[in-house]
Amino acid sequence: MWLLDKMLRALVKDGQLQVIDHDGTEYRYGDLAADPVTIRFTDKGAALHVAKDPRVGAGEAYMDGRMVIEPPHDIRDMVLLVMGNANRGKGLDAPSPLRRSFDWMFAKVDQINLRAKASSNVVHHYDLTRPFYELFLDEDRQYTMAYFKDPANTLERAQLDKKALIAAKLRLKPGMKVLDIGCGWGGLGLYLNRHFGVEVLGVSLAPDQITFANERAEAAGVAGQVKFKLTDYRDVEGQFDRITSVGMIEHIGAPHFKEYFAKTNALLADDGIMLTHTIGRTDGPGTTDKWTRKYVFPGGYIPALSELVTACEQTGWEVGDIEVLRYHYAHTLAEWYRRTTLHEAEITALYDARLFRMWQFYLAGAEQSFASGGMVNFHIQSVKQRSALPMTRDYIGAEAARLSALDEAPQWHLETKAAEQSC
Repeated sequence: MWLLDKMLRALVKDGQLQVIDHDGTEYRYGDLAADPVTIRFTDKGAALHVAKDPRVGAGEAYMDGRMVIEPPHDIRDMVLLVMGNANRGKGLDAPSPLRRSFDWMFAKVDQINLRAKASSNVVHHYDLTRPFYELFLDEDRQYTMAYFKDPANTLERAQLDKKALIAAKLRLKPGMKVLDIGCGWGGLGLYLNRHFGVEVLGVSLAPDQITFANERAEAAGVAGQVKFKLTDYRDVEGQFDRITSVGMIEHIGAPHFKEYFAKTNALLADDGIMLTHTIGRTDGPGTTDKWTRKYVFPGGYIPALSELVTACEQTGWEVGDIEVLRYHYAHTLAEWYRRTTLHEAEITALYDARLFRMWQFYLAGAEQSFASGGMVNFHIQSVKQRSALPMTRDYIGAEAARLSALDEAPQWHLETKAAEQSC
């Protein structure tokens, strides 16, 4: 415990963290007048496992039940406390230069996503069972940032507003052909068809997503206009008036950014518009942390704006508009975490307690990255001809507001939330 004790004394200044070692010895860090978040180690080697590599060890110790968070707090409270202190400049442990070099090398190699590897990486994450995602996503199964015009809005309302914002930036007209790269469970494609009468081709490498998206299109009676295919975007052929990519570019890896923008440029009509919605870094190019690469998003990488804009410039694009969306994903992740935790029994029955705890740790860590760390979302509108866009951005807000007013948020989760609060 001596090594972890030394680290935590230097790190925790705001709030209070209490640690109970396996032998019952108690340690306190930070503001002793604050409400303590208490963690307990259940075996002799757990504290050392965390101290040797905190960014990986803490998640593994929690997943394996070697680190327990004492009620009334939970892992989210611990992550927000510790990482909040780290993000205020106090820092976690500084890896040795040799370890940093190895981490950088392996992170870069992990981002080389040739077709077979890209497919297996997507299946690793997105082919968890459909009932699993239904337990914490909104009813349309939007697994990307929601757009909280008011932080008090429900997740359902915020996801509708996200789709309205994306549609507004695409400037759609009936009969247009739209390519949706990384189409998820089909919600955005069906939304665009419903409101604008466009033809949509959605592509993904997740078999269950494609199966379910086509089922939804069939049930809606629009299977002739909205189609979903299990294919790599690099194998798509044809010409499209609009291209949208929501939460997909994070999976292709930095070595493939130029390839991605070259391919989409070739697929888009000369007067077309592409909208890229992605998580982004605020502090320049970096690497994906080892725990996330190992357990959640193998092959994934969160891009810096400079990397994306450079790739656009090198492949014939003009950037028409960029919007930075700052805290929206933090609110989204907090709600996903709340719903995940409410369904602990169901998730444990579907998989096991270890996966449930892994998912909690992932969501909590991601939330703090958007709440106080270096992550935001970018909307990049790219065009071949600058005349494809109006002179000002006024059209975006006006059209998004019009679309938002057309749809009422589903009531199912509202009623469920009210029932939970009355218990």
